[in-house]
Amino acid sequence: MSTSTEPRQRALEALYAADRRQVDDPAADLTGKAKRFVDGVVKHRQELDEMLNAASKGWPVYRMPAVDRVVLRLGLYELVHEPDIPKAVVISEAVQLAKKYSTERSGAFVNGVLAALAESVR
Repeated sequence: MSTSTEPRQRALEALYAADRRQVDDPAADLTGKAKRFVDGVVKHRQELDEMLNAASKGWPVYRMPAVDRVVLRLGLYELVHEPDIPKAVVISEAVQLAKKYSTERSGAFVNGVLAALAESVR
């Protein structure tokens, strides 16, 4: 696992557990970039979900598979609030996480939604 992927993977795991209501403070055991990502997604969740709902026409956030929903929130958080991370890196990492933890089709879905949003937020 590359060092750039590891904080995202840890953030994904923590956010997924929070999404499944298994933890109250998803960033409690995290440090560094992973903690920053989780805290950012939690803080901006409503804003992120509104943007995702608008971009994924006909597929509201609440109907998305949990992993896809979490990957999209994380990727969109990075696109909007982490401007030093290149958008190609954000999208590529999100697609890889979706493929690894969800389905091959999820990778294409994540790519399409984040690529469309990247054009409007950066």
